[in-house]
Amino acid sequence: MEVYGDLNSGNCLKVKYAADHLGLDYRWHELDILAGATRTPEFLAMSPLGQIPVVRFGDGRILAQSNAIMRYLARGSALLPDDAFVQAEIDQWLFWEQNFHEPAVAVVRFHVFYKKQPVGARDPVLVGKAQWALDVMDTHLRQRDFFVGPTMTIADIALLGYTRLAPQGGFDFGGRKALTGWIARCEEVLGLPALQ
Repeated sequence: MEVYGDLNSGNCLKVKYAADHLGLDYRWHELDILAGATRTPEFLAMSPLGQIPVVRFGDGRILAQSNAIMRYLARGSALLPDDAFVQAEIDQWLFWEQNFHEPAVAVVRFHVFYKKQPVGARDPVLVGKAQWALDVMDTHLRQRDFFVGPTMTIADIALLGYTRLAPQGGFDFGGRKALTGWIARCEEVLGLPALQ
């Protein structure tokens, strides 16, 4: 299995976290998106949308979109329990993450971290949406350790990717104790060093 990604990208880190946790064997190809690595003819032949992460399996099949990749890799594991309703609950969070969380949290972080824009120049509408998303997460986690069920699933990994990096976009987790506790639990389960 070959994974094409950028270790500064939360979407790519999600796939790495899942693959590492599952003990999967893979080769990582680090791509510099700002240098146009996802716009080369070779990359576009493999991934016509020019997005990362992308996985090429040993049989030549290719899969894109971080949450789809994680869902495929996690089948048959505790990260994606067999119960159909539990899987639907996980899917709720996967879809929410891509529709509400990532377009705000990740985009704000992109402008501050990648484009080096000052925190004071952040788009207030996007900042408001990101703060709302972080508050939704904190509220949900006040009564539970993980997003779905008693142990980590790919719902947690999907949300961890950019949440863990949110301070790089100027977001302060102060007052969100449930959220910070969850990040620490996820870091422990995944064997990640504390980022903050």
